[in-house]
Amino acid sequence: MQTKEIYSKLKSKFGDSILELVEEPNFDAFINVAPSAIKEITMFLRDESGLEFDYMTNLTGMDYKDSLGVVYHLYSVKNNHRTVVKIKLDREKPTVPTVERVWKTANWHEREAFDMFGIKFEGHPELERILCPEDWEGFPLRKDYVAPKEYNGIDATPNNA
Repeated sequence: MQTKEIYSKLKSKFGDSILELVEEPNFDAFINVAPSAIKEITMFLRDESGLEFDYMTNLTGMDYKDSLGVVYHLYSVKNNHRTVVKIKLDREKPTVPTVERVWKTANWHEREAFDMFGIKFEGHPELERILCPEDWEGFPLRKDYVAPKEYNGIDATPNNA
């Protein structure tokens, strides 16, 4: 099944929560959806006959400068098809419901997006830093991030700086 067909199914089921289908040459087509409906949409993608996206291959955060986002790469083993779903979030309060109960693999992916971008996944059972120390300040993959010159008394500047 192509992303255009998946978009049509979602649009008929969820209406205005399905924002747009984006198809560009040389890029995977993707579906932009409303963040508030992500849990219901992903459960439908997982459970609906003919869709059955039983595997979330990747979830990552994005920094679009004016907003943050989450990208979900989904795959159906049974039907051998894929799709990409994206959401955009407010940069100052990036919060979205977790999909950890939809796909268990989302657990660590969401923790990484939290750690690197500061995206909060509401309802996540253990949302804490996974790569940076607990006392780390800021989110290293945000475009406006400024790396510290020192961390706990250790010089963090490059040798040639």
